[in-house]
Amino acid sequence: MAQCVQSVQELIPDSFVPCVAALCSDEAERLTRLNHLSFAELLKPFSRLTSEVHMRDPNNQLHVIKNLKIAVSNITTQPPQPGAIRKLLNDVVSGSQPAEGLVANVITAGDYDLNLSATTPWFESYRETFLQSMPASDHEFLNHYLACMLVASSGEAEPVEQFSKLSQEQHRIQHNNDYSYPKWFIPNTLKYYVLLHDVSAGDEQRAESIYEEMKQKYGTQGCYLLKINSRTSNRASDEQIPDPWSQYLQKNSIQNQESYEDGPCTITSNKNSDSNLLSLDGLDNEVKVDGLPNNFRAHPLQLDPSSDSSNSIDGPDHVKSTSSLHETKKANAGIIHGACLTLTDHDRIRQFIQEFTFRGLLPHIEKTIRQLNDQLISRKGLSRSLFSATKKWFSGSKVPEKSVNELKNTSGLLYPPEAPELQIRKMADLCFLVQHYDLAYSCYHTAKKDFLNDQAMLYAAGALEMAAVSAFLQPGAPRPYPAHYMDTAIQTYRDICKNMVLAERCVLLSAEILKSQGKYSEAAALLIRLTSEDSDLRSALLLEQAAHCFINMKSPMVRKYAFHMILAGHRFSKAGQKKHALRCYCQAMQVYKGKGWSLAEDHINFTIGRQSYTLRQLDNAVSAFRHILINESKQSAAQQGAFLREYLYVYKNVSQLSPDGPLPQLPLPYINSSATRVFFGHDRRPADGEKQAATHVSLDQEYDSESSQQWRELEEQVVSVVNRGVLPSNFHPTQYCLNSYSDNSRFPLAVVEEPITVEVAFRNPLKVPLLLTDLSLLWKFQPKYVSGKDNEEVKELVSFVVCHHSKMLQSY
Repeated sequence: MAQCVQSVQELIPDSFVPCVAALCSDEAERLTRLNHLSFAELLKPFSRLTSEVHMRDPNNQLHVIKNLKIAVSNITTQPPQPGAIRKLLNDVVSGSQPAEGLVANVITAGDYDLNLSATTPWFESYRETFLQSMPASDHEFLNHYLACMLVASSGEAEPVEQFSKLSQEQHRIQHNNDYSYPKWFIPNTLKYYVLLHDVSAGDEQRAESIYEEMKQKYGTQGCYLLKINSRTSNRASDEQIPDPWSQYLQKNSIQNQESYEDGPCTITSNKNSDSNLLSLDGLDNEVKVDGLPNNFRAHPLQLDPSSDSSNSIDGPDHVKSTSSLHETKKANAGIIHGACLTLTDHDRIRQFIQEFTFRGLLPHIEKTIRQLNDQLISRKGLSRSLFSATKKWFSGSKVPEKSVNELKNTSGLLYPPEAPELQIRKMADLCFLVQHYDLAYSCYHTAKKDFLNDQAMLYAAGALEMAAVSAFLQPGAPRPYPAHYMDTAIQTYRDICKNMVLAERCVLLSAEILKSQGKYSEAAALLIRLTSEDSDLRSALLLEQAAHCFINMKSPMVRKYAFHMILAGHRFSKAGQKKHALRCYCQAMQVYKGKGWSLAEDHINFTIGRQSYTLRQLDNAVSAFRHILINESKQSAAQQGAFLREYLYVYKNVSQLSPDGPLPQLPLPYINSSATRVFFGHDRRPADGEKQAATHVSLDQEYDSESSQQWRELEEQVVSVVNRGVLPSNFHPTQYCLNSYSDNSRFPLAVVEEPITVEVAFRNPLKVPLLLTDLSLLWKFQPKYVSGKDNEEVKELVSFVVCHHSKMLQSY
């Protein structure tokens, strides 16, 4: 695989982070929208902790968490639609192209010197978006909400009462059977109350008073006063405030665009605001009298139902969209995010995230882990905690595991929420989210055994997947990476559960792990294994990464690299990713060019020509098609005819775009330079503007070699008589015909008003005939002794003899 910005030790913890919901009142959302941000977006750049945090595991041992990141998102009650996810992934890939002027890595392998791109940012963007857009499922809890931020404004009439209504709304969404989405980690979700205060327009004394009341009611660790908007957006300021949101919002620009266009968005009018504000994250802001959002039906990745006929993310990659990624970026380019925020406000938001994590989220997670551990001990009748009893559990007699093919297809088995097996999985996921990989591995391993015994294959595959990742991430690497766990999980997801999304996640994670261990061959095999006909985009990206694995081996496999780049280019083309397809073919061409593989070279040049023409890179298209015609082709006559038609079609379009441009150098027919002859001295001179047909005309009809020899002898005799019978040593007879055998180092002598005849011999290398019409001989005449100014004036176009040629050239 290509080099990545993040190491796998950074990638995995960033891909699986604690999820927190946000439920805002209408007035609170209005305050954040003054900065062209939702509340969740406001927190995004500051969602990573800048310091280490500590918590205690069930065995009361201190555990250190580094670089913890949380994910805050607005509540939606509909899962993302597969069609919208496909569109998002497609747009993310098309919007990420190689940077212009980027210096490529030069890899020398045997006789090959290859200029390769060291990184593939389009793949990294795809992988990040894919992992972030995975919907929550019932067999795992990694992206279930652990907590909910309830946000109200200090400018509301009764903020505390508003918090009560928000709390009731959250409870209704979580516990009402009408809502199957979003997913919540445990029934007793942590609720954290946030009072949003507008510094520039609000009453700070009133805000402090309300906050004191909140601390009395919810406790000092359950609420927070967040002050924002320290300046007005229309006030000029010399202070240049950075925009940390742009890098995050560009990644989600298609997502937000989708919510504006296809979600049930309305414009909400507020009497305290000078402007109408659009709803965000797909929420429908039909507002009750109490200021609460009335429904949460639309997800940001929500398409018009009529446009999505598939229930799988890995369906057809072509999804029609009303706006492209580039148009969305262009529309967002002029928007200033955080216009009402100062650097002090940035620090306040950062401090708020730390306080919420230190005082709210982590204590809640620690408490939940202990409760789950106690429940498991009581249900299993163990005397010690799960953490300390791991060896006892694993040292017992082992039940031989059946192969995946022998197990029943029970992927649809569902456990009740209170099932002990799910409690183990919950505990494992919680430990994984807080980087306690030792305990997580123990729990996953135990859950895996239980699920396999029940033949609950979807659950078993999930436990196998995360057990493998946990084993790899354990500090000090106490055990080797169990790649066979991942192989079994992939096979189960793909063949039994028919879930290619989860299988793809396994492959993306496992390939990165194998690559980090230098096992490029195994990583390539794993990537190729998941290519299939159900998703061209996924297959293209995985094939390209497999190609990079082959070239990054200790002994680079150059031809395998080129072959898989060709396959990736083909799948990119089928997925509508023309630029990436062209790039892949051009990369592979470095290997095949000039190695005698003419058929492969013809195929690559033909494809490069077509892709370049589609992208309106006409000069590149003409060049690629020209290469097919100038080489000695081994193609059949029919294929040669197809190549020729494509070239003529492209060339015609190029010439129409620049009719006054320079004349091209046509690849056909070949000119036999050694057979070219020039004849001086014909008696007939065509009239001005007259063109003499040259069809079936040969210089042999005009030039008599025997007669020419006689004239030469007569010329020598005359010169000898004039010089008293001696032929001067510097005498050179007049040459009437110049060819490959004549002395062409001397300037020829042409008589004024007499024509010059040029005979050019053509050769057709193709197996199909070429019809040549309207041929004209172009020439340049430059006198021997001229000034610099006169030297610049060069006559073009024939004034002596113009051959009007209409001839059919057969190959020979």
